[in-house]
Parts: sequence; structure tokens; C-alpha cells
Amino acid sequence: MGLDKYRINIAIIEPSAIVYEGLSNILLQEGEANYSLFHYESLDEISSEELPGKIDLVIANPSLNGMKPFEFQRKTGAAVPCVALVYLFFEREVIDLFDAVIQITDSPEVITATIHNLVSLKYLCKSEPQEQLTPRETDVLKHLVKGFSNKEIADQLNISIHTVISHRKNIVQKTGIKSQSGLTIYAISNRIINIDDFQE
Repeated sequence: MGLDKYRINIAIIEPSAIVYEGLSNILLQEGEANYSLFHYESLDEISSEELPGKIDLVIANPSLNGMKPFEFQRKTGAAVPCVALVYLFFEREVIDLFDAVIQITDSPEVITATIHNLVSLKYLCKSEPQEQLTPRETDVLKHLVKGFSNKEIADQLNISIHTVISHRKNIVQKTGIKSQSGLTIYAISNRIINIDDFQE
């Protein structure tokens, strides 16, 4: 199903008006998708009542106070992909929290392709029925999104590391998601974990 049938709502969390205007001009000139943009200068401007069910994607400056994908999800209750808008140096562990990265030096084609791919995946996951996880795979997923290692998961669930690895492969195959942040969004969206109780 083409994205032209959807209105794609994007929250851009960026304090610089110049950066926001440049990014919004690139996105609004994109002919294949119907984007609506919502500008916020900080995470504090966003209220939980405003966003759930409305925003499909977040683009955010990782340097903002508290701006991590999980913090956004906990504050708003909206489990959506988060893209880092990068024009400074960040440690790899900060960037790895995001589902994708846009560099300020990227071409308009690269920026729109990155966003298009993430939103396409979101609607693909929403529209196509997925094979259900087994109870044990669900247990492994709960530990995965909390950052447990294979050995820690094996110890917690009293199973072998080999079995944990096998369950992880099945989870990736069934969900089509490899990243921890993506699996976290999946777990929240499918009510496998509670966003209020989840600890980073």
C-alpha cells in the first residue's frame, strides 16, 4: 500500500528555527508522501494528550535534555520510530538508541529515503498480520528490551544460552525487527511491556 494514501504526521523536536525550516522544506517538497509536520523546541513542549495515535514518526536533536526515544515514549505514550537529527558529535551509545540517523550534511534524497523507509515499515507492520510469539519468546523479548545479555537471560529463565539465541532468531524472523529500540516499540505497541513500568 502506497504512502500516498496516508497522511504522515511527523514531530520534529529541534530548537533551531533555521534547522527546522531547512528540514521541513526538504520534507514538504517530497512528492511521494503526504507529510504534516509539528514543530517543538523541546520535549517539555509536548503533552501526552496531544500525540498518541497522531504522530507516526519523531525526528529529534539528541542533544536536547532528556531526548532519548524511551523518554519520548514514556512521556507521550506514543510508541513510534525516532530518528536522530545530528549536526554535532555524539557517542555511539547515544546514536544507537535511535531507529535511524539523519546527518545535517545528508542530501535531500537520503533524508527523504530514510524517513520513507521507516514510515513504510511502520505501516507494513500495521497492515500485515504477524506470526505470534510463543510464551517463551515473549519472556525472552521482555528481557531483551531491558538490555539483558544472552547469558543473563539464560540465567533468569533457567535455559541454555543456545536456546536464548534460538528464541532471539525466531523473534527477529517473526517481527522483522533487529534493533533493541525497534523491539521496544514492538513490545510496547503489542502490550508485552508497560511503558510506565519499563526501566531503561
